[in-house]
Amino acid sequence: MSSSVRLERDTLGEINVPANALYGAQTQRAVLNFPISGMKPYPAFIWSLAIIKRAAAEVNRNLGILDSQLSAAIIQAAQEVIEGKLNEHFVVDPFQAGAGTSHHMNVNEVIANRANQILGYELDDRQKPVSPNDHVNMAQSTNDVVPTAIRLGCLWRLNELISALDELAQALTLKSQEFDDVIKSGRTHLQDAVPVRLGQEFGAYAQAIRNDRERLMAAGDRLRRIGIGGTAAGTGLNAHPEYHQRMLSRLSELTGQPLRSSGNLFESMQSMADPADFSATLRTLCITLTRIANDLRLMASGPATGIDEIRLPAVQPGSSIMPGKVNPVLAEMLNMACYHVQGCDLTVALAAQAGQLEVNVMMPIIAHNLFGMMHVLIGAITAFTEKCIHGIVANRKKAAGWLAKNAILITAFSPILGYHTAATIARESMETGRDISEIVLEKKLLDADQIQQLLDVRAMTEGGFRSRAD
Repeated sequence: MSSSVRLERDTLGEINVPANALYGAQTQRAVLNFPISGMKPYPAFIWSLAIIKRAAAEVNRNLGILDSQLSAAIIQAAQEVIEGKLNEHFVVDPFQAGAGTSHHMNVNEVIANRANQILGYELDDRQKPVSPNDHVNMAQSTNDVVPTAIRLGCLWRLNELISALDELAQALTLKSQEFDDVIKSGRTHLQDAVPVRLGQEFGAYAQAIRNDRERLMAAGDRLRRIGIGGTAAGTGLNAHPEYHQRMLSRLSELTGQPLRSSGNLFESMQSMADPADFSATLRTLCITLTRIANDLRLMASGPATGIDEIRLPAVQPGSSIMPGKVNPVLAEMLNMACYHVQGCDLTVALAAQAGQLEVNVMMPIIAHNLFGMMHVLIGAITAFTEKCIHGIVANRKKAAGWLAKNAILITAFSPILGYHTAATIARESMETGRDISEIVLEKKLLDADQIQQLLDVRAMTEGGFRSRAD
């Protein structure tokens, strides 16, 4: 046998494993069977599986069914994984055997082999005392561990995502205050509409982000319903009767999350509805983010031949051939990130509905997409906030210029002149290019003071009923 490999065994027989790899036979078979994408599990998945293994070792020791020496070594090894010290040993492609057995056994084998090293054994020692199945996986099954890991992995980064949203909402709020005095033409159907303040538009964006934050928090709370202890099918076979409740308590302590029982361990094995619900909430957030990014691109369009009511920060040259061109690259980046996340959500939805009877075999791809969605969104939102929103400036002159040409200002006259008369004046203004106040005055429908009072554009942005001046 070459010194670069060692011989490992599983129920199918013997197989060569890289000599220094902490994983074992089942992981090696998965590596050989699934050379699909070259991708590896996200850190959130590794962390969540390892924290379950640590909690299980402690609970089983306290229940008197796991040797204290073996438990101590497993706990230490699991903690090293939790701290990210052994990430290079997690090598299984996300596109793999159903339910996540390969991912799961990768973790079991790494923790078992590292525990054996802690106890003084070499990786190729045939007498290694810690077994990945009998000890690291005691009272567990892929079918209850992986659903629990999916929930914990999402919760692990939820605060990070919420923080990114809070920073974005705050940045938009500050811009809404800065731009409160910028009165501009509103647009509906991409056509001229009644005046609005630029600050009002940005304030609405901030509120939309806060609304999505609220949805995420509610969906995240449903992820705290945990079914660990159901083992293979929800019956809890091979787990101590107190194992479920003790695991909830210890996992809550280790993760800092207020976890609770799912209430029905059979449902926990069968259903991926809560992760799918969380995914759908991420999709809804992307709908909001895309809409905001597109609005900013429209308002910044041009500048010479577009709307040009705002200027986005110039962070890089925009063309390889056109000198001086600057593009809305952060908004474009956010669009691409959101389209990617929405595609991942479709994968999660299809995979969640593919569950059959006592288990969902699509869990690996659900996990991979959920963790990837959060990873991309955290990075994209943070960059968008820091490099785009903070640097937006208003083009006050252009906003005022467009508003002055807006014939829809006649709406303020409608309660006095009537809709049809006002529409006739608006049409004449658009056709001739003449100012609506000039036309109204010429037709002697109102005098100059009345027109001036009705055309108070700031007052028009504050709502209320416009009446004839005395």
